[in-house]
Amino acid sequence: MKQRPSFPARLGVLPMGWARAAVAPVARLQGLGMDSLAHRQRMVQLLHKQGVRDAAVLDAMGSVERHRFVDTALATQSYEDTSLPIGLGQTISKPGVVARMVELLRNGAQGKLGRVLEIGTGCGYQAAVLGQLAQEVYSIERLRGLHDKARENLRPFRLANVHLLFGDGMVGYALGAPYAAIIAAAGGEAVPQAWIDQLAVGGRLVAPVQNRSAAGAAGAAGQALLVLDKTMDGVRQTLLEAVHFVPLKSGVA
Repeated sequence: MKQRPSFPARLGVLPMGWARAAVAPVARLQGLGMDSLAHRQRMVQLLHKQGVRDAAVLDAMGSVERHRFVDTALATQSYEDTSLPIGLGQTISKPGVVARMVELLRNGAQGKLGRVLEIGTGCGYQAAVLGQLAQEVYSIERLRGLHDKARENLRPFRLANVHLLFGDGMVGYALGAPYAAIIAAAGGEAVPQAWIDQLAVGGRLVAPVQNRSAAGAAGAAGQALLVLDKTMDGVRQTLLEAVHFVPLKSGVA
């Protein structure tokens, strides 16, 4: 039996459904608080209109209280389909982008995914969503400040299947491999070989990558969403729509 790594931050378990609060009642937050249920329902309706059809993804997006992952001053914008700053030059992705990428990751799966690796924890929001959809989630963040913030944000959710790691996401996390799915919240020139090596045969990876054909006015490469499927015969890559993520960087800070 593989020994469980000793250093990830372990967080506890609480079943969630999008028609109920994800954590115990707390004081109202900037006019939201427990009233965020109505905001979340409207957000889920918008995601459905945008083309998200996976009921499990919609349920997970409706379960997780996004306002708990942004600064209090931005709480009233939490359920708009927009990215928001989370500090250290990083952002929390739009709900529409999160839902789109996670739906692609599931690829019509029945039931929960197996073990998932997330590159770029950020504030912890997507990790919380993935925690509803996977048996186990390993999420790695290279910025200490964000890693610590994610731990604080996720603690009330008590998600025992979510493990937070501080480290270089470009090298992945070999101790948890192989992964049924890998998802990245930062884009580089190409998918690091370490990610492909750590992806199980039959697994899927979803990540932004540079796309020269989507270069901007200044000639800088744009980004596109990449879906990579690992098969017995090798890897199959499909480029989809243009996206905009922070650049993928190596090392820790």
